Amino acid sequence: MSKRGKRKPASGDVASNRRATHKYELVERFEAGIELTGSEVKSLREGKAQIGDAYAVIEDGEVWLRNSHIPPYAPASDENHDPERPRKLLLHRYQIERLIGRLDRKGLTMIPTRIYFM
Repeated sequence: MSKRGKRKPASGDVASNRRATHKYELVERFEAGIELTGSEVKSLREGKAQIGDAYAVIEDGEVWLRNSHIPPYAPASDENHDPERPRKLLLHRYQIERLIGRLDRKGLTMIPTRIYFM
């Protein structure tokens, strides 16, 4: 383990995927909301989310975030969420239609690069 310990996300970020900029060419960026439960929000405020292996897919006209890990919130032990559950991304209809066209034509993949609170 390094002397500094675990690397913290950039200021204001809850989680970031720094490897994405090295592994992929980022063609276009979108900002989307995420539909979360209460225990997920509390866990995100603790800054423990991981999005290194996460990706987004379009199913039935909706965008879903897959493979993101938001650990359970300890004080909410009876009402906790599934850490790996798919989460709905909130985008405008015209943005989703544009993404559908681009993903089909060019064979692109959607990956998250940051999670942050506004």
